[in-house]
Amino acid sequence: MLIHVVQRGETLWQIANRYNVTIAAIQQINQLPNLNQVLIGQSIVIPVAGTTHIVKYGETLWSIAQTYDVPVNSILQANQITNPNLLYPGVSLYIPPRLHTVQPGQTIWQIANFYGTSVQSILTENQIQNPSLVYVGAQLIIPRRKPIIEVNAYTYQKDEEAAASINTIGHLLTYLIPFAYMIKEDGTLEPFADELMLSAAQSNNIVPLLSITNLSTTSTGTNLAHVVLSNPSIRETLITNILQLMENKGYKGLNIDFEYVLPEDRENYNQFLQLAVDRLHPRGYIVSTAVAPKTSGEQEGILYTAHDYEAHGRIADFVILMTYEWGWRGGTPQAISPINQMRSVVEYALSVMPANKIYLGFQIYARDWKIPHVEGAIAETFSPQGAIYRANKYNAAIQYDSTAQSPFFRYTDEQGQEHEVWFEDARSAQAKFDLVKQYNLRGISYWALGFPFPQNWALLNDNFDIQKLM
Repeated sequence: MLIHVVQRGETLWQIANRYNVTIAAIQQINQLPNLNQVLIGQSIVIPVAGTTHIVKYGETLWSIAQTYDVPVNSILQANQITNPNLLYPGVSLYIPPRLHTVQPGQTIWQIANFYGTSVQSILTENQIQNPSLVYVGAQLIIPRRKPIIEVNAYTYQKDEEAAASINTIGHLLTYLIPFAYMIKEDGTLEPFADELMLSAAQSNNIVPLLSITNLSTTSTGTNLAHVVLSNPSIRETLITNILQLMENKGYKGLNIDFEYVLPEDRENYNQFLQLAVDRLHPRGYIVSTAVAPKTSGEQEGILYTAHDYEAHGRIADFVILMTYEWGWRGGTPQAISPINQMRSVVEYALSVMPANKIYLGFQIYARDWKIPHVEGAIAETFSPQGAIYRANKYNAAIQYDSTAQSPFFRYTDEQGQEHEVWFEDARSAQAKFDLVKQYNLRGISYWALGFPFPQNWALLNDNFDIQKLM
């Protein structure tokens, strides 16, 4: 797939014609609000074979061709490059697909075996219903090997809504984490309705993880976490109740999300993680955690100190980096998940834990701030798809922050109030996928289902093969 950024004066018809695809095919992937209106700066996913490559320092056309297993001349011709020596970092190249011409006597199985792929992958890539109807001389697109990752998604939707979300994109999920069971001071858990979403997870071969938290809609839960974590007896009781709940509900593992924990409870938190692993592992359950986005071991504060990256990476089966919320709803307008900040968190995490334990957190929502920002004002949170609808409504040109790798736009509403919206689009999603690939991370964790973002799911499927464990 390709990502096209709309230029001034372009129409959707022109874009479709340029890439030799139908408007209907573009619409199916992007779910555009108005086929007669595309916005300057808008990112549109184009459903064509091939991919985009951003040239990095030290790369040559030869090394890029080797990476994608295509001839150098194919890249030169596809990008109309006349001087291959003038290749600069940051330049976007279209990488054409691998093509194979069927020879006499060849079968799809033989072709798949030769290229190290599967028959089904070739059939899917070429939209072939009947493999016996592949004739000599036919040109087949050979799908490239994609990195295999795990994908988790949190949801705090109501049970029926969550089930609907899961049934829509469940084929792209390894884990599901319904958020969340609130802990109580006596080690019991506050229940919530999760039966329908758990059933949907099972139907889609998704591993459900039970999430526990000290957070509530009205409290940061700092004192609650202290009461539980500082008392060995309550810790044991909590684990006992977790095990009973997991067995009753069919959860296959535990996700621990304790936030705003007192710095003096850091070691208590580590001991609780070890206790959870010691009691859950013998029964075949996994244990994971979610941690605040730290960039060094010395980073202190109520959000950070008690989250010991080294201990979490050593004790837990995997760790979710909550690499979002720089653009906090109560703060000033800015990118919610700037890639430069995310990279710093990932690089620190990699210094104290292995890559195969790290999930990159990916928020899939947008924020609309009134500007100029007034202290105490709260931004509106909604979906990336909603951001595109809003930009269309006000005919706003979309800008892109190249440092944060994040899109934004400004508009003035009917009352004359100015707004600034930061959101996610195809470019920012691809930047995050590239980060996962660059550092060979275990997976991606979405916060959270319920925010429509069709471009993301199409690109996720195009970039990775998703590991299924059930």
